[in-house]
Amino acid sequence: MNAAVVRRMDLGDLDPWIVGLGLVLLAFGLVMVASASVYVSAEIDGSPWAIALRQALFALVGLGAAACILAVPLHVWERLSFLALLGAVVLLAAVLVPHIGTRVYGSARWIRLGPLELQASDPALVLYGLYLSGYAVRRNEAIRAGWAGLLPPLIVAAVLAVLMLLEPDYGGTAVLVALTGAVLLVAGARWRDLVILGVVLLVFFLLLAVSAPYRVARLVAFLHPWKNALGSGFQLVESLMAIGHGGWWGVGLGRSVAKMFYLPEPESDFIFSVIGEELGGFGMLALIALYAALVARSGWIALRSFAAGRDYAGYLTVAMASWFGCDAFINMGVSLGALPTKGLTLPLVSAGGSGLVTMLVALALVLRAALESSGPRREARP
Repeated sequence: MNAAVVRRMDLGDLDPWIVGLGLVLLAFGLVMVASASVYVSAEIDGSPWAIALRQALFALVGLGAAACILAVPLHVWERLSFLALLGAVVLLAAVLVPHIGTRVYGSARWIRLGPLELQASDPALVLYGLYLSGYAVRRNEAIRAGWAGLLPPLIVAAVLAVLMLLEPDYGGTAVLVALTGAVLLVAGARWRDLVILGVVLLVFFLLLAVSAPYRVARLVAFLHPWKNALGSGFQLVESLMAIGHGGWWGVGLGRSVAKMFYLPEPESDFIFSVIGEELGGFGMLALIALYAALVARSGWIALRSFAAGRDYAGYLTVAMASWFGCDAFINMGVSLGALPTKGLTLPLVSAGGSGLVTMLVALALVLRAALESSGPRREARP
């Protein structure tokens, strides 16, 4: 059946906005990774272009994986949603197992696969989105009725969140919460229930933030970074200085000073700061507009999917778009000092193999939803 799908599908069938925006972001990311990683790459690998070449290789791998995913009808993933959930649990649990998970900067988030490392939360979020979308289709009436329909996915999300917090991966946990809330909201969950859940989560995260000295120090550094500019506030201070140096017009591509070992992780976590320094405020606004357009177009595809009666495609698009948008929002918010420091990369732009590949896979799922929702119209749910 897949072969028949591939024969009927050509490039003209794909949504031009998602394809265009995705390729622009991917190309822009390759350019900025090449610029931001020059000094770090020369120091670590002996070549100024080693990180950029690896990123280009992962882009090719990601495009190949996206093409394979695009050829699979969504009803296949809907049938495999429980297996997808099992895969997410296994991935997040595996990083906690000694000799399987790799600890970097005190966090066990990566699984070593020979010479490569896989950040478990990236594919786990895609797999969880496949499961949650299927649940929203099967139990839609129960979700609308109240807590009886909300508790099963909330329990699943809680298990995954605990596994992420044990790594610890606070950024991934925040994205998991946002993805869950977005899908349940679109599925018709009552506002009252979601508000109660939001208050409970807010209290939990506040208690979590003050439960350990290093978290308190990180929170203080976020609120008053200049008081300890050479210690706990160093990352944020350097990020703000880089963006301030760029002004509105930037200092020019390739001419960042912050990437010369002043700014930590300039090619990944803080690449938005390098963009601000080299391309200025207008460059940052243009990038924000690209992300906003991608999320908005995904929302339009979700609406069209629901109108065509393809509910699974609609929920899955909401899940992928909320993940994509939340990642971008948190990364840029951290660089601008609007959010506490989290280890989230900028989608399709930051260096990182597993993140790039899984984001391209997520876009392929959105493209598949767009392709199927443009087919024969079926009776839509209320």
